[in-house]
Amino acid sequence: MRSENLAETELPKKIALPVFASDALSSNAYATQEILLVLSLGGAALLSQYTPWIALGVVVIYFVVVASYRQNVHAYPSGGGDYEVVTKNLGERAGIVVAGALLVDYVMTVAVSIASATQNIASAVPSVNRHLVLISVILILIVTFMNLRGVRESGIAFAIPTYAFIVAIFSMVIYALIRIGGGATLEAESANWQIKPEATFAGLALVFLMARAFSSGTTALTGVEAVSNGVPAFKKPKSKNAATTLFLLGLISMTMFVSITWLALYTKVKVGERSADLIGLPEGQAQKTVIAQVANAVFSNFKPGALIVSIVTALILVLAANTAFNGFPVLGSILARDGFLPRQLHTRGDRLAFSNGIVVLAAMAVVLIVVFKADVSKLIQLYIVGVFISFTLSQLGMIRHWTRLLKAGVSPAERRSMLRTRVINTIGFLLCGTVLIIVLMTKFTRGAWIVCLAIPLLYLLMRAIRSHYDRVAAEIAPGPDERVELPPRVYAVVLVSKVHRPTLRAIAYARATRPSTLEAITVAVDRDDTNKLAQEWERREIPVPLKVLDSPYREITRPVVDYIRSLQRTSPRDVVIVYVPEYVVGRWWEQLLHNQSALRLKARLLFTPGVMLVSVPWQLLSSKGIEDRPESEGPGSVRRGQPAPEVAEAFVDNEFSGTPPSTDRTP
Repeated sequence: MRSENLAETELPKKIALPVFASDALSSNAYATQEILLVLSLGGAALLSQYTPWIALGVVVIYFVVVASYRQNVHAYPSGGGDYEVVTKNLGERAGIVVAGALLVDYVMTVAVSIASATQNIASAVPSVNRHLVLISVILILIVTFMNLRGVRESGIAFAIPTYAFIVAIFSMVIYALIRIGGGATLEAESANWQIKPEATFAGLALVFLMARAFSSGTTALTGVEAVSNGVPAFKKPKSKNAATTLFLLGLISMTMFVSITWLALYTKVKVGERSADLIGLPEGQAQKTVIAQVANAVFSNFKPGALIVSIVTALILVLAANTAFNGFPVLGSILARDGFLPRQLHTRGDRLAFSNGIVVLAAMAVVLIVVFKADVSKLIQLYIVGVFISFTLSQLGMIRHWTRLLKAGVSPAERRSMLRTRVINTIGFLLCGTVLIIVLMTKFTRGAWIVCLAIPLLYLLMRAIRSHYDRVAAEIAPGPDERVELPPRVYAVVLVSKVHRPTLRAIAYARATRPSTLEAITVAVDRDDTNKLAQEWERREIPVPLKVLDSPYREITRPVVDYIRSLQRTSPRDVVIVYVPEYVVGRWWEQLLHNQSALRLKARLLFTPGVMLVSVPWQLLSSKGIEDRPESEGPGSVRRGQPAPEVAEAFVDNEFSGTPPSTDRTP
């Protein structure tokens, strides 16, 4: 796709909602379950007693965050999201902290969503429990491939399953209400099971348990920030469409969360952190997810309904990873633009997707899946820390943003509007900061310490990358009066191993550049071979002097490097150009059999000032047709366009004519 087609990849609200909201919507598949898992440590009695209050707290936090982020998308529509807000208002260092937190959050989104999807598949098909890691990795690869095709194509592909999930969940709720109204008894398969409590909780211990359950329930908030990070992907008016999408996201997601939580309590679902804690669970059987148990209870008289819910839940969890695949590459591109990440992450690939960022995200998620064996309960402990770090600092940044604008002087109407939005962001900051403290207190020893270590390491890495780029920029910047000076002489050297067509081409090319001095050099590793080379040189009457370098220890690299450096030391202002004949091969293993001496020489000479290296390619038959193969998506591939034709090969026939080879290129 050409760069001018970028507008065609922008998303209308009906496509943007499933693309950017799939993470937030899918969190309803495990948010209720995480609350119940923690409360189950105190026994079944705590489930019905405290779950509603914890769910209410999650809903309040959710709508405060949605209201706060609606201000963000209007104030900063460029897509930098939390990173841009914090950097501009709290400074570069705070911005890097948020960037690190967001990058970790995106990776965790992919890992948790995919692992949870696999768990839901296992609830429907128990036989796959033995292959959770393999299935998770395959799903990540599928999502990666679809995103490499470009955001609009993947957006359309992901819209239908997301809407199917919304319809399935609300259909389940409506069907449950109809059955309850008709007098039916809805009970989960675990309704009559007992939970073996870990301990008796009272006083401060009970408060801590509730805080831990609340922090687990706040996983429902993951994904809210994706909309603010993806504003550039919306159709115009971008900010308005993004804000509308954010409102719809909050309304739909919290309605789902409350409905699933209510149904889980009504059907008396039981889950435990360990299967052994569930008295009544058949031996050897893995416990099913909360949403699967609810679906089985609601559709007890219509089994296909429960199967449909399980399928679309697994699908939405897979597609939730797509939110990260949209957000991570965009944020990575912004950080690379600012010099905090390698610049390869800044450029779009041939399909106008940030291909390098997509691949990096996929690789990191696969590592997490393998290390944690696709265990959702372990992965979830790492998940929420990065989210609330970015939430908290973003709201603090917005408070400072509105304060700065108010000090600048505005009209009375604008002042009232800004004061109102600042109050919203202040409430968001206080609540998000409180939740962050709760999360750190309750989850640090259970795995959150890994994220607390990863974010500072990312901070140091990004600072080091920026420092390197700054040093290089200062080093190569020309002085105010610096001029380009031509070297007085050009000394050309052609490396020769045998008299063959690649050597003749290199000599012809070197002669065509008309250097001040030209000579060929060879290393006398084997005396007989060297004598044969010299005789063939004379027989062909090649009008270039051949210098033989002695090598008593049969080395090739050192004699050549020493000779080239001696030329440069003799005339420091001269330029020495070394022409190296190289084979162009078509198979990877052929590269191991050729060009090794040339590669070692080039590696040594690259560090010698005043020495230029010129590779003269010779295409072997195995490389024929390689130019017709699809070009790999490297940095700048969009700017490069189609590869230009190679320089014509027809200068072996007139190698001594002195005529330069044709370098005309067809656009």
